[in-house]
Amino acid sequence: MKAVFIDIDNTLLDFDEYVRNTMETGFRHFGLKPYEPYMYDVFIRENGRLWRRIEQGELTFKELEKVRWNIIFNELGIEFDGPVFEKYFRAALNDSAIPVAGSYEMLEALREKGCLICAASNGPYEQQLRRLEIADMLRYFDHVFISEKIGASKPSGDFFEHAFSVINSSREESILPHETVMIGDSLTSDIAGGRQYGMQTCWYMRDREQEIPADVGIAVDDLRDVADRIF
Repeated sequence: MKAVFIDIDNTLLDFDEYVRNTMETGFRHFGLKPYEPYMYDVFIRENGRLWRRIEQGELTFKELEKVRWNIIFNELGIEFDGPVFEKYFRAALNDSAIPVAGSYEMLEALREKGCLICAASNGPYEQQLRRLEIADMLRYFDHVFISEKIGASKPSGDFFEHAFSVINSSREESILPHETVMIGDSLTSDIAGGRQYGMQTCWYMRDREQEIPADVGIAVDDLRDVADRIF
C-alpha cells in the first residue's frame, strides 16, 4: 500500500460526541428547552439528510449552514433563529478535537509503514486544519484534502482526481488508485467514493452491530486494527 486517505469526522475526531456536548451547552446558553438524548438522534437524522444532498451535488455547505438548525429546531418544537445557533455551533466546533479511540495508535502504525498519509474530509478547510492541529494530528499528514478547498465533495470523482493529481505532481512514478486505501466511517462518501475511483477501502464501523455490505473491502471496529488489516 503506497498511500492511505483518512476521513476526519467520526474517524479521527469524534464529531458525534462534540454534537451532544454542544447541543447541551448551547441550549442552556440560549435559554432553550433542556437538552435530552433523543434530540441528538434528531440532529443525526436531519444532518445526515443534508450531507447526503451535499454528496449528491444538490446542496452546498454554505446552504446547509443557512437551513440546518431551522430544520432541526422545527423538528424539536423549538422557536429560535437557526443561523444564530449555527454560528455558535460552528465556533464551538473550531475548538473541538475529541480523538476517536485508537486514532493516534493507527496514525503511528501507518507512519511506521512508511506510506503516504493523507486526510480526506468534507467540510470547511480552515476549521478542519485547526481541529487536526489542536489534536496534534496534523504532523502525521503529508497532504490534507478538504472539500471546501477542492470545490468538490466525497464521493465525487472530482475530489479524488484532485487529490491524486497533487500527490503525483512531483513523483517520477505515479501512485495508482488500486495502490491506495480510503479509510472512513461513511459508506456513502468514504467507501463508495473510494471504491468508485478504484481505491481499496477500509470501513470503520462505529456501531459493531452494523451489517457489513458485500461490497465493503475491509471492515474494522477498532482503529488500532487498521494498519495490520491493510498491509
